[in-house]
Amino acid sequence: MIIHGARPSPFVRKVIVFAAEKGIAAEVEAAGFGRGAEGYQKGSPFGKIPALEDGDFLLCDSSAIITYMDALRPGEEMIPAEPKARARTIWFEEFGDTIVQPAGQKIFFNRVVAKAMKVPQDLGAADKAEAEEMPRIYDYLEGVLPDSGWLVEDRFTLADLAAACPIINLGYCSDQLATGRWPKVAAWIEAVKAWPSVAEALVLEAPIVEGMIAKN
Repeated sequence: MIIHGARPSPFVRKVIVFAAEKGIAAEVEAAGFGRGAEGYQKGSPFGKIPALEDGDFLLCDSSAIITYMDALRPGEEMIPAEPKARARTIWFEEFGDTIVQPAGQKIFFNRVVAKAMKVPQDLGAADKAEAEEMPRIYDYLEGVLPDSGWLVEDRFTLADLAAACPIINLGYCSDQLATGRWPKVAAWIEAVKAWPSVAEALVLEAPIVEGMIAKN
């Protein structure tokens, strides 16, 4: 099984960690921005990452890929079975994908990726997203995080992984969480980053991120 994409992408990282948590062995091949192996080109017709190649089965989109992986290895490790917990887990994945990531991308892309790729930066858009969009997101998370520090069932699930991945990227170019305004969110992010499968993924993506930052 091959995961095509860039390791620092929140969506790619989500799939990498999900696979590890399900005990699914997968290689990661670099892809994105129009570049990638044949499996990526065929599996992701609109150039999105990640894409999955499992023999002759090709698939793109992180949510579709983890749905496939979860069906291959059934279990409650990452997606709870209890109806309310399952629904809340899917909500937090959607929250990470469609609310946190669009806001965070304005910051990470314009402060890190754009300059590394030598394309125009919009630092004003990054600053505005940090000042106006992220506080609302952090306020929400601060209010819903249980005392356990995990979003659903008092344990690490897809909810934590999906919601945290875009915020992890902001740690590369924003110190907003260090202000102390959102202590529960800051502690939760550190707990997610310390989770073994996430920590391993971050170690493997570190040289890529460092290289991007060095170009800035």
